[in-house]
Amino acid sequence: MKAPLKRMALTIVGSPSVPPQLTEPTNPPPVDLVKSRIEFAESYFQYARLEIPRWAHHSRENDNFTYDLTEQSLDYLAATVSTVTGAEIDIIRSYLEEPEADLSDYLCPRAAALPIDKPTSFGRRLGWYAIARAMKPRVTIETGVHFGLGSVLLCSALRRNAGEGYAGKYYGTDINPDAGVLLAEPLNQYGKILYGDSIASLRGIDETIDLFINDSDHSAEYEGQEYGLVESRLSPKAIVLGDNSHVTNELFKFSARTGRHFLFFKENPKDHWYPGAGIGISFPRD
Repeated sequence: MKAPLKRMALTIVGSPSVPPQLTEPTNPPPVDLVKSRIEFAESYFQYARLEIPRWAHHSRENDNFTYDLTEQSLDYLAATVSTVTGAEIDIIRSYLEEPEADLSDYLCPRAAALPIDKPTSFGRRLGWYAIARAMKPRVTIETGVHFGLGSVLLCSALRRNAGEGYAGKYYGTDINPDAGVLLAEPLNQYGKILYGDSIASLRGIDETIDLFINDSDHSAEYEGQEYGLVESRLSPKAIVLGDNSHVTNELFKFSARTGRHFLFFKENPKDHWYPGAGIGISFPRD
């Protein structure tokens, strides 16, 4: 390798995320400008920094955070679900309001002994619920259920649907035998948890799937395997949701390969330091 090329290669390898021309600035900006830039950039994170001490001292949660969404985020979620399902946006907004009224008495006493701060603050999961209410799925599958907040939410949607004449059932999968503890009577009449490796559990479900939600092992490889496994079992109207789409592009790739639409909704939590995740949505073309 020629000397100039070797020096360039060493510079790139030594600082892979910093362009070579920025490693040794020939005309560094004035100190006051650097300070003002830092202050300006940090202002974007000021609210989150203020929320961190409150969370650290008072929260019972270390992961799977519960929080409400901002009003703007709820508007955008309603618009997203309306676009995906074809339902009127006002109907979707009414769906988003149902869980608080339906599940407060059910969830609060059951979640009291669990490390959950706000059991009826579902965040982006409200989108799962609204999609289930709008599309009236006959078979819904969620891989990875943790305590079962999603299970409760989805079975509540199926209960509402059944009251409107649309029967449906829910399958949750989780490798943890203690998962899904929140799913109990009367909501467990509409679904059940399958324990064991999610891939193995999916192989054992020989039914056509209308709504599939990936929220299990968050490695890209495992996520892709789940999509590949259910591909042949999806109904013509099936919707696939990815809870890890803010990290991987597996659902995007699955959608492109199978000729499906793909959208991503980015949630905005209210009064929480966590910046939020989102919902990847794969749905059929007209």
